[in-house]
Amino acid sequence: QVQLVESGGGLVQAGGSLRLSCAASGSILRINAMGWYRQPPGKQRELVAAISSGGTTNYADSVKGRFTISRDNAKNTMYLQMNSLKPEDTAVYCCNADVWSRYSTESTYWGQGTQVTVSS
Repeated sequence: QVQLVESGGGLVQAGGSLRLSCAASGSILRINAMGWYRQPPGKQRELVAAISSGGTTNYADSVKGRFTISRDNAKNTMYLQMNSLKPEDTAVYCCNADVWSRYSTESTYWGQGTQVTVSS
């Protein structure tokens, strides 16, 4: 099986920074696209940023210029550097990944999420 574990969330003041990590482990043969999603309180989950296996990125308009997504393929880990945080960035942040594993064809896996709270 494949597991995704997020870390790096927490409480930060507006204007501050956080760096999230998403580490994939298990019987991984290849990881294709990876992404960060967030679900603010009382709202639907939304895509924050995504990155292909080759490093092509895309971002939600609300985070462009403030957030940077990256990945280390050797470590099966993805990152989200969040700068100039705003109270409206408060949400549970989850990562997902499209993974070829030893026991299945490409499947999408999700982490359990990490809370990010930005105080004003």
